[in-house]
Amino acid sequence: MSEITANPLAWVGGSDAPEKHSLDIGFMALTDCASLVVAATQGFAQPYGLTLNLKRQSSWAGLRDKLVSGELDAAHGLYGLIYAVHLGIGGVAATDMAVLMGLNQNGQSINLSPTLQAVGVTDSEALRRHVHQSDSRLTFAQTFPTGTHAMWLYYWLASQGIHPLQAVDSVVVPPPQMVEHLQAERIDGFCVGEPWAASAVNQGLGFTLATSQSIWPDHPEKVLACTQAFVDAYPNTARALVMAVLEASRFIEQSQENQRSTAQLLSGSEYLNAPLACIEPRLLGAYQDGLGNQWQDPHPLRFHGDGAVNVPYVSDGMWFMTQFRRWGLLREDPNYLAVARQVQQLDLYRQAAQGLGLAPDSGELRSSRLIDGNVWDGADPHGYARSFALHALADQ
Repeated sequence: MSEITANPLAWVGGSDAPEKHSLDIGFMALTDCASLVVAATQGFAQPYGLTLNLKRQSSWAGLRDKLVSGELDAAHGLYGLIYAVHLGIGGVAATDMAVLMGLNQNGQSINLSPTLQAVGVTDSEALRRHVHQSDSRLTFAQTFPTGTHAMWLYYWLASQGIHPLQAVDSVVVPPPQMVEHLQAERIDGFCVGEPWAASAVNQGLGFTLATSQSIWPDHPEKVLACTQAFVDAYPNTARALVMAVLEASRFIEQSQENQRSTAQLLSGSEYLNAPLACIEPRLLGAYQDGLGNQWQDPHPLRFHGDGAVNVPYVSDGMWFMTQFRRWGLLREDPNYLAVARQVQQLDLYRQAAQGLGLAPDSGELRSSRLIDGNVWDGADPHGYARSFALHALADQ
């Protein structure tokens, strides 16, 4: 399957040799773990002197705890989870964390239940009316309290005039259990990564109301993360790991054949354990929402994008902190820029990218326009966190 194009020999001997050769890498059963699976199984890690032992986890909380304790060397992680650990949010002691690179952009979805579909709640306006007029509260699931799915769900609901903390209830459900909870009518909708939203649609269990890329085109999503202590102890290993995963990310997007073979690999019981029909279409950007609509998404799940996907932009990390502040998860403003510069391992990433001949990135900040028209560019995080019509800052 693989076709290694870079020459890693300069990085496996002498002073550049990895200090640790066998790494335990945590991941969740989600399509966006693809570059780690490809790196570990298709010959991209070995030339860098690494063996990647993939360890599937059953929940994000479990993955977090093993990453912090050192049981896992690195992991496929939610952007917001890593920052929450670094800041000591969510019942865990603050631990210095490191984002080595971005693993993907886009590719998450908000789905609603068959019950809501049956009563005509099939668009955002109908959902807003239902929430504001119904006597019963809706319950939405996301995958981790500070994770990306919670932030996409909250942001989307707020952009539609629905306060995510006051008008609806939110519960945490691990990704592979979402469909089961929807089928059992324990939840009315969810925000989750693929293949679980597609799986619900394929089984006739509701429909996809919004994609995360409709909220923020080419948004940051999962990251390759570890503790800062790991980077300090094993800097060559961390760089070699980034190079191997970068090569795998580039390989996936070299051709549609590679994307299809990656989807087939992911369907295996040791990875996603899901039907190929639930994985491949949305990995290729082909969506059908369960309401009869089909489209080729202009901002599909991306793993590389000529390196743009993988840069650990400082502004990406800052954005999640602004949302923590917006929703009261942080009671005071952190030093947004200083914290993000500490977590985002831009220098290490650039060394790895340069070693692969990737074009240099444009800087530590990037600008994006989100669904509500707000532009995020990292210039004024304090003001941005307070700028929204719906927020929880006043509740503090």
